[in-house]
Amino acid sequence: MTPQDQQDRADRAGLLYGFAAYAFWGLVPLFWPLLEPAGAVEILAHRMVWSLAAVGLVLLALRRWSWIRPLLREPRRLGMIALAATVISINWGLYIWGVNSGHVVEAALGYFINPLVSIAFGVLLLRERLRPAQWAAVGVGAVAVAVLAVGYGKLPWIALTLAFSFATYSLAKKRVGLDGLESLAAETAVQFLPALGFLIWLGARGDSTFASEGAGHAALLASCGFVTALPLICFGASAVRLPLSTIGMLQYVAPTFQFALGITVFHETMPPERWAGFSLVWLALALLTWDALRTARRARRELADATARAAALSATVEAGLVPETVISDVATADAAVPDVAVPDAAVPDAAVPDARPGSISGG
Repeated sequence: MTPQDQQDRADRAGLLYGFAAYAFWGLVPLFWPLLEPAGAVEILAHRMVWSLAAVGLVLLALRRWSWIRPLLREPRRLGMIALAATVISINWGLYIWGVNSGHVVEAALGYFINPLVSIAFGVLLLRERLRPAQWAAVGVGAVAVAVLAVGYGKLPWIALTLAFSFATYSLAKKRVGLDGLESLAAETAVQFLPALGFLIWLGARGDSTFASEGAGHAALLASCGFVTALPLICFGASAVRLPLSTIGMLQYVAPTFQFALGITVFHETMPPERWAGFSLVWLALALLTWDALRTARRARRELADATARAAALSATVEAGLVPETVISDVATADAAVPDVAVPDAAVPDAAVPDARPGSISGG
């Protein structure tokens, strides 16, 4: 098998894993109603408890424990993990409540606009500079929120809370710098004791559905850990095989599936003004996607040109026509290849990828 064949095979596998992860996240609205009559807070607590168990088993199988001791010696990173655990708890809880309360379409909207909120955070908090197309996308997104506010008769607070909580979560995770499984283990470790305490209290009051609704219901609640861990594992397998630009395009699979489920399965209404607002959101995302692809194409072209010039100069030096110092000067000049800005992945209801290929953690 040639190197190109191996790369093609890896790309196909990466696309398959990536699509599986995002499709799983997109179809998860079908799962939460199965857990009723448990309320959203009880479901959330079970998700926290069983997610730690599931991720712990994966880390045990992979023998990935070396990160724990250094982390415990860094209070600043521990504080960021606590912040990440807090905001993802808000995100998870609101998402579960939104789905089980008939707001699947608005929940999908939250993950559609999450990249725009992440860009706004980059400008306001990290002093990042935007390209004109990115400014245009943010402006169109702001108009979309205004149109949707008119359509809903109020601000789409579920969507906005999901988007802002996930953007905050992404920012905190970037500061922590852990890979996805390790980061999720640390976050659920923070969540575990409060969640377990709540479940014990709920059981003592006689309000827990875990033991009162039969073995099938208990098994479904316990499977929350599997529902959290499986798409993360698939995403990790995708991240080591695909460039970030491709992953950035896949991110829209999940909210698209959620939106389709909201209309076709949950039969939520979509009056014209909501269609107008969603259309503006999709226009903003199309601008971001076009800008990311154009920037990536330009970066690849400049890198290829720099490589070609270096090869030509090397051949000239070997022929004894140019001193070697010239190559060093040119290589230094060609090293400045523009960064490729890809919107933060809107990973619904899970962990966001960070900027490092091969990692899971970042949304």
